[in-house]
Order: sequence, then structure tokens, then C-alpha cells
Amino acid sequence: MPRSLFDRTEHPNPFIWVKIEGMKQQPHILLVHPWITDFAAYNFWVKPLGLLSIGSLLRAHGLRVSLIDCLDEPATSKPYGDGKFKRTIIEKPKPLRFFPRHYSRYGISEEAFQERLRSVGKPDLVAITSGMTYWYPGLFAVVERVKDTFGAVPVVLGGIYATLCEDHAKRYSGADLVFKGGEILGALRTICGLLDVDSLPSVHGTTDPLMEGLFFPAFDLYPQLSYVCIATSKGCPLRCTYCASHLLSKGYVRRQPDRVIEEIRYWVLHHGVRNFAFYDDALLLDSENHMIPILKELIRENLGCYFHAPNGLHIREIHEELAQLLYQGGFKTIRLGFETSIEATQLQTGGKVGNDDLRRAVKYLTQAGYRDEEIGVYIMAGLPGQRAEEVEASVAFVREIGARPMLVEYSPIPGTPLFEQAKRVSPFDLENEPLFHNNSILPCAWEGFTLDDYKRIKSALRKRY
Repeated sequence: MPRSLFDRTEHPNPFIWVKIEGMKQQPHILLVHPWITDFAAYNFWVKPLGLLSIGSLLRAHGLRVSLIDCLDEPATSKPYGDGKFKRTIIEKPKPLRFFPRHYSRYGISEEAFQERLRSVGKPDLVAITSGMTYWYPGLFAVVERVKDTFGAVPVVLGGIYATLCEDHAKRYSGADLVFKGGEILGALRTICGLLDVDSLPSVHGTTDPLMEGLFFPAFDLYPQLSYVCIATSKGCPLRCTYCASHLLSKGYVRRQPDRVIEEIRYWVLHHGVRNFAFYDDALLLDSENHMIPILKELIRENLGCYFHAPNGLHIREIHEELAQLLYQGGFKTIRLGFETSIEATQLQTGGKVGNDDLRRAVKYLTQAGYRDEEIGVYIMAGLPGQRAEEVEASVAFVREIGARPMLVEYSPIPGTPLFEQAKRVSPFDLENEPLFHNNSILPCAWEGFTLDDYKRIKSALRKRY
């Protein structure tokens, strides 16, 4: 058999693991992925990919890097690596006390976190990432405990909440510096500037070394790996009115297919990883030049991996060949971003998909070998002005064409076009209190679509699946 286009003879990760020779002892950076605090949470392959990418670059520069992931102690784990987080019921924040559900901290115990802080030793800087805007109570608790333990050590905060709610984060988080945006080199320069160390010489001139394949995120900082998260691209060229992708990533860039294969091969051969979750917002775009070559090589190499697409796949990109390759290539978790079967709403929210597109995609996926219940279709519930019967019609449509409806509650995201509409119809102060972005409370519920309506639809789906 001829050598594959993807075969590489050099070290699979030349920049990440080797400390630069001749450098003096460099500072110690502690990376922290905080708790989730919410009414509900599930481990859909959750890892801090951006934070691990920054950590890898810092380590390549000779800095000592440690990691505390407050979510890295699941209560249960399924065969593909997803599962339930450990849960501790805690007091609800004052703005959410009206909501009749338990509020919990998900992840390791406070005692375990404190012990891990002591065990890593005092760092020179702590870099903390952030997730959903309404998870900030867990983040604030982490910042407080870090400062109580390490005193005047500078704390840098980045991530989704820090970017979308920058003013709120600067005012209330307790971090010394709030980094807005998702550019890895920007974060690197910020940290190096605080520590008075030089920028990374091996990546000068690059816009995003992760996308260019110069290194892999530092997943090896975990004591054990049941899965790895991969981004083959960054950003999304579409502009759905409810989505923040363009706010979190500037532009749309992709990695070369051979670099993606190289990374998957590395984690399989060096760390025994078998499950991979793709974090792309636009994984299937231009599949002939991107995903199809990746899938064909995965099939050829037969690495024994399973792949998952929790962010949702673009339905219009799924044709017969691609569906066959997804099935043969080991994609076990298929999620399709559909949102609604109401054509007027489809157009109003960006027009990325139509009903015929979903029919066609489901037909091809079924022909490829996927069962009805394996084809998950996201349906958004609680959009501003949405009626209960619209959600029910979307559920009925998805079931009719042979797929599994999966409700996703709408969360208002600052900076998106739909956020302005949400502010007008919501009874909550969405502008000033990120806790009200929480999808569990249905922030845009109204008499046409109440929380009881949502519970009724959700209950019917649970009974069926």
C-alpha cells in the first residue's frame, strides 16, 4: 500500500513537550477550570480547550504549567466518555430564589479544590477560564479561594463570560485582569507581559498556532483521559441571530486535514484515547476539502476511535457520500442544528436550514446505517415570542421524518441580534444580571409559551425516548 498523504516522520508534536534549552528557570502558571453552578448540568465532553491551548504554548516556552479542572471528577461515565458530574446542592443566588428547583455546584468538592490548590504550590500567576455567562457564581468562588490561598498572586480571567460580560466581570469577579476575546496569542502576550517574559519565539508571525497545527492542547495535564476535544476550525461564516460564535472568534479559519489526523493519531497512540468530541461550530462546511479527506483517512487507518458532534452539524452540508463516511468513520453522536420547523422563524434567525434540508439529511443518515434515535435534532424552545404550538409542531415534524427531537432551551446571549429582542420581551433584567441568561428559567417565557408548556413537552419526549 502506498504511503498515505497523512503519514508523518517527524515528532508528532514538535513544539509542545520540549522545554527550550538554555533558558533560566521560568515562572509557574496555574490553570483553573471552575465549577459549574446551575440548576442542571451534564458532561457533554466538557473540557477547557482554549485554556489548555494557552497552557501548551506557555509550556513550550519553558514555563511550568499546572492544571486544576474542577469538573474532572465525574459521578458517572458512559462508554463514550460523557456522563454526569458530581453534584452538591448549594444555596441559590438571590436573583434566582424565585425558581422552584435545587441549585447545585457541579464538580469536585470545596475541600478537594482547596487540597489541590495547596498541592500545586504557590504559582506566579493563575489563569482562569469561564463558561456560560450565568455560571459566574462558581467562577467567583474559585477566584476568592485562589486569592485566600495565594494572596497577591495575579489572577487573569478569560473565556466566554469574560468576553460577553466584560464589564460585569471587571466589576465583580475579583480577577486582577479580564481578558476579552478568544485569540490565543493575545492571551499569551498578556500573560507573558505580566510575568515579564519574552513572547514565544517559535510561533512569531502566526495568527493562531492551534489552527496552523504547531501544537496540541495540553490534555496530558490530566491524570487520565477518557476523551479529548478537538477543533478542526475556529469561528463560523454564518450569522444566526441567537449565536455568539462570531463574538468569541474573529473570522473563520480551518486546520489542514493532515494536521487533524496527526493530532487524533497522537492521542490514540501515545495516550490510548478512543473518544473524540469535535468543538467546531462549522465542522462540515466545504466538506470535499476538509471533512471528507479527514474521514477517509480515519477509515483507512482504522484507529478504533469514536467521534461525537455535541455542537451540532450543519444540515445542508450532509449529502449521501458524507453520511456514509460519518457512519463508517465512527461518528457515534450525531446532533443536527435545526432549531425550528417554522419557516418564518428559520428565516428570521439566519436561514441556515430548511425543512427539506432536514428531510434529505435524515434520509441519507438513515440509509448510511443510523437508527432513528441516534439522529438527534436540536429544537430551540423559549425563543422571544415563540408559542408552545410552534415547538410542538417542530417536535412532530422531526419525529415524522424519522429522527429524535432534542429540546434546547434558549439562552439570551449578550451581543447577538436576538439579545435585543429578548431584552424587550423578558421580565428579567438581562442587561445587568447574567444569572437571568440561564436557560433553565426560560428567560423569555410568556403566556404563549410558559414553563408549564415546556415541562409538558419535555416530559412527553422523556417518556418516548
